[in-house]
Amino acid sequence: MTSLRSYLFRAIIKATSPRVSSNTSIAELRAKMRAGSGKSFLPRGGTVSPIKLDRVSAEWIYPPNVSPQTIILYLHGGGWTLGWTNNGRRMLAYICQAAQCRALAVNYRLAPEHPFPAALSDCFSAYCWLLSNGISPQKIVIAGDSAGGNLALSTLLALRDAGEPMPAAAICISAITDLECTGESFNTKKDPSLTTSFIKTMIHHYIGGQNPRLPLVSPHYGNLGGFPPLLIQVGEDEILLSDAERLANNARTAGVEVKLAIWPKMWHVWHTFVPILPEAKQAVDEIGAFIQEHLENGRIHNEHS
Repeated sequence: MTSLRSYLFRAIIKATSPRVSSNTSIAELRAKMRAGSGKSFLPRGGTVSPIKLDRVSAEWIYPPNVSPQTIILYLHGGGWTLGWTNNGRRMLAYICQAAQCRALAVNYRLAPEHPFPAALSDCFSAYCWLLSNGISPQKIVIAGDSAGGNLALSTLLALRDAGEPMPAAAICISAITDLECTGESFNTKKDPSLTTSFIKTMIHHYIGGQNPRLPLVSPHYGNLGGFPPLLIQVGEDEILLSDAERLANNARTAGVEVKLAIWPKMWHVWHTFVPILPEAKQAVDEIGAFIQEHLENGRIHNEHS
């Protein structure tokens, strides 16, 4: 049953979401995001530690009393053009707490200054950095929200094709997978926090003149064979609902173990309201349980399509 609190949050989001036009610059959007991000409060006892991974900046997020050898490689959202690890820090800290592991959150390069494939290259490098520092792929889960979910899938494609060992599992939260925006929900759903026009503007900045059907750009068009177990979470009211449903179908067709969770009446990345929104806490707990299950039962995936 949808909580009463969710209706309140939906109304607040609808009333306060910034109105973005095609004339709004990326600099303006970044300034608005930084002004509204404030301080991220972690669960009691949690810590954050910045780190440099060769040429990529990142940060460790440590909840109290968790295993240092099990890791979430996390890729933040923001339409490939906005955001940094601070934006989703609280949400990620609660995911770590639920999963009983730490996280490495990557500050990948942003478009339009650094268009495709810069962000993908940074995410690939971050995963390889973990391997080179002695972390078993069986102890790694790759995850991301929104554009970060897109990058998580693209990173898996790149890892598989390069012959690198795959992580134990992958998690996509409200991920965009088709940058041609052909999914039915782009036209039928009314998400209070995200519009089709905004997504298309961000896509333009990210890929420029690249073919949106390239699998490393749009994993929807790729062969997902050899992927690790995949958890896909999406809100019922998201314009990205079709992307999630088609991702699940494509992955299952390729022989991938998939759990698709469609959350009634939820919007884009509702997890950010953890712990005060019940559905956010429940979704985070679902992620934690999935991670614990697959880190315990993880195996190296290195099949090729």
